[in-house]
Amino acid sequence: MSTRKTRRPCATAATSGWHSPIFPSNFNTLHIDGNSADVGGMLKATMPRAFVIGPDGSTTVDTDYFSSVELTETNPQVVTYTFNPKATWSDGTPLSWEDIASQIHATSGADKNFAIAGTNGSERVKSVTRGVDDRQAVITFAKPYAEWRGMFAGNTMLLPKSSTATPEAFNTAQLSGPWTVGRPIRRHRIGSDQTANCVDPQPQVVGRTAAAGPHHLPGARRCRAVAGAAEQGDRRGRPRRPLDQMTIARRTKGISIRRAPTPSWYHFTFNGAKGSILSDPALRRAVAEGIDRQSIATVTQHGLSSHPAALNNHVYVEGQQGYEDNSGVVAYNPDKAKHDLDALGWKLNGQFRERDGHQLVIRDLFYDAQTSRQFGLIAQHSLAQIGVKLELTAKAGSGFFTNYINVGAFDLAQFGWMGDAFPLSALTQIYASTGESNFGKIGSPEIDAKIEQTLQELDPTKARKLANEVDKLIWAEGFSLPLIQSPGNVAVNSSLANFGAAGLADLDYTAIGFMR
Repeated sequence: MSTRKTRRPCATAATSGWHSPIFPSNFNTLHIDGNSADVGGMLKATMPRAFVIGPDGSTTVDTDYFSSVELTETNPQVVTYTFNPKATWSDGTPLSWEDIASQIHATSGADKNFAIAGTNGSERVKSVTRGVDDRQAVITFAKPYAEWRGMFAGNTMLLPKSSTATPEAFNTAQLSGPWTVGRPIRRHRIGSDQTANCVDPQPQVVGRTAAAGPHHLPGARRCRAVAGAAEQGDRRGRPRRPLDQMTIARRTKGISIRRAPTPSWYHFTFNGAKGSILSDPALRRAVAEGIDRQSIATVTQHGLSSHPAALNNHVYVEGQQGYEDNSGVVAYNPDKAKHDLDALGWKLNGQFRERDGHQLVIRDLFYDAQTSRQFGLIAQHSLAQIGVKLELTAKAGSGFFTNYINVGAFDLAQFGWMGDAFPLSALTQIYASTGESNFGKIGSPEIDAKIEQTLQELDPTKARKLANEVDKLIWAEGFSLPLIQSPGNVAVNSSLANFGAAGLADLDYTAIGFMR
């Protein structure tokens, strides 16, 4: 249902925080078929990452796995990772510099046989060498990388060498389940009955143990109990709308709604590939001017957010340091959209526009869910007012990216991006001309050059300024149209402590438990 690293495409609508996860076709989060929000969310609890992320996006070294992670030189850029000597993989093998070296090679893009989701800075690495011993890795960069902290943090985890050493291992070794190293509470493994969508606990642990206090951890029953009232369908078996889910949860005794806006957001992606109807950036901008994004936010987030608002940045989400409104170049303006379409030769002929005998018809591809259809219907109504015909094409989630998005079988496509605290790592992946997730094949030399300038800036303040310059170019190119950010509503048992809406932050699994 989804792919990718720092920005994970998600076919489901990211409006409520509720969804029904299914087992993916691959549990390797670095693989194009395994890089989903569901898999990533599960493995964050069990896999090594260099930093723990705070609510404000700040980073602290995760000492369960690393003793230190330091930028030790800037010219050339060198980052030194020193492992916690007690950290081992689930088979007892110590974590070592070879794990990092193998993953950097696999995800660098140098060997196309590795079906990677994205490079995440690996393509900028010159070498990975052994440090003072096997427990230390020294990464030397060929080109500076501003988002170096996110190479093994946020949505990205370190995998063992055995999973990344060869294309065969990388592509197929985790089809039935993931590796783990174990978090401080308990280790988890994939249950034998995958139809139950369960993750069973294992006793061995790594790092800190759960703190003593007025809580205890839920047992294996929790995986079978998560599908509560808010997850159930209506009497006809159809999935409930997010607002219906929210209403049920609010009325259910013992359930609390916890909210923190997440780095998950929904958008329209344009197909600008050669030969497509939207290959002209001027036409893409005119179409964008005719879509009422605020109405989409108001309607789809009614009752889910206290202040529904359209998202106005491609790089940062609202509440994240660096967020600015750069959308003015394609602000909703139906009168201007009509004028621009006329100037491009698309003239009204009855209800819709034509040029050279061809009607202006745009195919909108989306995952077949009620909220996704709402997005399409509102856009369809908006565009009809300026003479553009939007055809809604719903597809099942299975194979959504492989069968439709990856092959460009759309004019306009709806899906979500799941980001993290390291947004710059997605710039090349999504917005560069040759980016792995540039599904619409839209780009320009100016965007590519500005992305490179941004990624080479090691001063975070200057890098954020440059990233917003990238965003302005992206808006002007008519690359995609951000719609809404997920409000991050999570329904939880009221007695469950330290779990629910995390926003940008990582959950501390040593502190989660039911109050006694």
